[in-house]
Amino acid sequence: SAMRGSGVDVTVPSFLMFKQDADPIKDLLRQNKMVRAEMSWMLPSPDARVEYALWTTPTDSVSAPMKDSFREIAVALGEHAQFTPRYYIYDGLFAGCRASDGENECYNLCTNDGRYCSEDPDGDLDFGISGAMVVTESLRQICIWQLYGSDGIGLPWWKYVEEFGYRCNKEEDAGKFFDNDKCIQDAMQRSDVDYDKVQECMDKAGGVEGDVENDILEQELFNQKATGVLVLPTFIVNKAPLRGELTTSEVFEGICAGFISGSEPKVCKSCDGCKDVNKCVEIGYCPGGSPNTVSIPVFAGSMIAVVLCFSIAGIIQWRRSQSQMHAQVRGIMAEYMPIDRNQKVESVGIHAEDNSFDDDHVE
Repeated sequence: SAMRGSGVDVTVPSFLMFKQDADPIKDLLRQNKMVRAEMSWMLPSPDARVEYALWTTPTDSVSAPMKDSFREIAVALGEHAQFTPRYYIYDGLFAGCRASDGENECYNLCTNDGRYCSEDPDGDLDFGISGAMVVTESLRQICIWQLYGSDGIGLPWWKYVEEFGYRCNKEEDAGKFFDNDKCIQDAMQRSDVDYDKVQECMDKAGGVEGDVENDILEQELFNQKATGVLVLPTFIVNKAPLRGELTTSEVFEGICAGFISGSEPKVCKSCDGCKDVNKCVEIGYCPGGSPNTVSIPVFAGSMIAVVLCFSIAGIIQWRRSQSQMHAQVRGIMAEYMPIDRNQKVESVGIHAEDNSFDDDHVE
């Protein structure tokens, strides 16, 4: 419960504020002054370059579709954005997985004699993928990023994550190839990743065997505590976590919202708000139009329709005015007609086909 243990629950809608922010508002309310506040969710935009990160694991099925489809968008963002993948692991020492005598108390959930751990993704300690396998693959993917991600894009990392998921982590294989060395090498080869350099990176950091600290995994634990990540997956833009569904479109819109107004890259101006972001990035404009752009076929069709409508309206109006003018002329000429049809008058300017009088009456 909330309200300092009073037992009163917080109901929706509710808004919690820090005391130093709330006190001035309360003072104004006590003075019977009107207070207007705005509640909004905005991403900090410190400069023209957005930093974004994804906290995940190699077995994270929620973010897997986004990982598979976001590669080309990351390339399109280019130097305007800096991406960093982060991997969530458990501190085995804090969790008590390492006994005082150095023995691993958490079976196959941990590496380095209980120092670094992960959940068993299939919930079966004797079958499928173990927590130690997840920690090892996390270390491997971090090393791939460190070797190939200095440009902030890390194209080989995106390729490997996709290839590894497709070849070594299929759900129907039940983890059979998750730690298979041949499968991992094949995925690296298809992703232009040097297997020997990655293995050297893993070993140099401390490896995953024995009672040894791993520098890379220690850094991930530190980053995790500093960020305060509790839910996986978590996507962070400019140090602010994104809320809601983790889809390619939502992530892309979040990144584009992180730029200072006017500094957005071309891909944000063309594709932000587009339903099919990947297609937009591929062809350079939003297919079918978007809130920010209108496709050439739609624009041309709209212009033709407008021209046709005005042309038809103009013709109708011209015919109507001609009809009204003829009616007015006939009315004026009718005033010169005799009241008595037997009286002869001279007609001037009246057409012979006019039925207002007969030819016998005209001299």
